[in-house]
Amino acid sequence: MMNLIRPALFLAMLALLSACKEEVSQNIKPQDLTPDTLGHYCQMNLLEHPGPKAQVFLKDNPAPLFFSQIRDAIAYTRAPEQLAPIIAFYINDMGAASATWDEPGAGNWITAENAFYVVGSGRQGGMGAPETVPFSSRARAEEFVRAEGGQVLRLADITDDLVLAPVDSDPNQESSNADHQGRLGALNNKNGG
Repeated sequence: MMNLIRPALFLAMLALLSACKEEVSQNIKPQDLTPDTLGHYCQMNLLEHPGPKAQVFLKDNPAPLFFSQIRDAIAYTRAPEQLAPIIAFYINDMGAASATWDEPGAGNWITAENAFYVVGSGRQGGMGAPETVPFSSRARAEEFVRAEGGQVLRLADITDDLVLAPVDSDPNQESSNADHQGRLGALNNKNGG
């Protein structure tokens, strides 16, 4: 009988230990940009690019993913291939006293869900695409619209086509591409293709 009690007691204690396992909480405090901070998509140093930045924390990933543009970060969160649970999403508040376009700030991180965004202003972000400019206050966002154009939206109101659609090409590039295609077609016809 004693031989049966010991294994059962051992199993019961093992079950109690696993039930008492303490969940380790993940640090999701926004991190400051450093000379070593690289953008998730571009793998370039973020301090070398103008405009607001973003950081996204994924579940069980200790380091955030950094983005050189807010538009890119929003696109990342909505991309169909993005499967890991997002547990925090921070952006620079461009209405903060210390924020400038060239230096958007080190500690002025706000949650993406609480921001007011200016879309369609013509301002370009760190990678040269139209930027979605974040502010912690509607009044500061509206000031920016008066000076730079665009419209104020909340995160939930930014449609996927505003962040997932390709950026319009330079019209000169399009004519250059058409010229290139025309020359390739002429060459193909000349060679009997």
